[in-house]
Amino acid sequence: MKVNVYKVNSFAKTKEGGNAAGVVLDADSLSEKDMRKVSGILGFSETAFVLQSNVADFKVRFFTPTQEVDLCGHATVAAFHTMASLGLLKPGLYKQETKAGILGIAIKEDYSVMMSQPIPVFSETIDKKEIATSLNLKASQLSEDLPSQVVSTGLRDIMIPVKNMKILNDIKPDMDKIKDISQKYNAVGYHVFTLESLHGAHAHCRNFAPLYDIPEEAATGTSNGALGCYLYHYGKISSGQASDIVFEQGYSMNKPSEILVSLTVRENEILEVKVGGNAMNLTLIEVEI
Repeated sequence: MKVNVYKVNSFAKTKEGGNAAGVVLDADSLSEKDMRKVSGILGFSETAFVLQSNVADFKVRFFTPTQEVDLCGHATVAAFHTMASLGLLKPGLYKQETKAGILGIAIKEDYSVMMSQPIPVFSETIDKKEIATSLNLKASQLSEDLPSQVVSTGLRDIMIPVKNMKILNDIKPDMDKIKDISQKYNAVGYHVFTLESLHGAHAHCRNFAPLYDIPEEAATGTSNGALGCYLYHYGKISSGQASDIVFEQGYSMNKPSEILVSLTVRENEILEVKVGGNAMNLTLIEVEI
């Protein structure tokens, strides 16, 4: 059987940038086994399968090359950008049914996409020595005034602040240790960042998720949604900045990416989280399963 897949680079800052995702439209005829097979053949960090829904405009399922995940930001951007670019959807507001809940989508006139995420859940803080060892860093190279902490806006990620860009760029991750710690805390992976940036962003990030066979990812929507909430929670982003947050990622992989985060806050409480950005290089490919 042949399956048509659209490849899209989500959160791309340049034509070479962004995070590649697969998008399969009208996927109702595919079994879960088929979806896993397609995702494995493609090898993208995530592939989105768009299905009919009884409770939203679409149901979307997300698969890494090895397993299903509840939510994926860059694959959501890819899916709705693809449908808009093909003329299947007009700019406007939509809802997607996911395993993380029914979430809102806004497609803008330029076909950039903003997606709603669940409000943040702040969980365990983790000893800096434990984290530092897995990144081949010293504990003193991690931020002194911010914790390493599990935060979720749909997926549990470990937020890890380091002191500067040089430390971030020089990281030599121990993938086995990261895998073990991710399992221990039931997290997808590490979102490591510094408040320094190249182009005036609020933070510069790297993301490691070897537990899901993703050594490093060029752009991660859910992780950056969680990071925006984390930085607001710890006073690094003000209420005035909260609706217009920008993160850089992917530069260590020569895939420059820009992720936008918008928080709605009232009386220091986060009421709504939105993540999104642009997508480029829509390409149709055929997969034989």
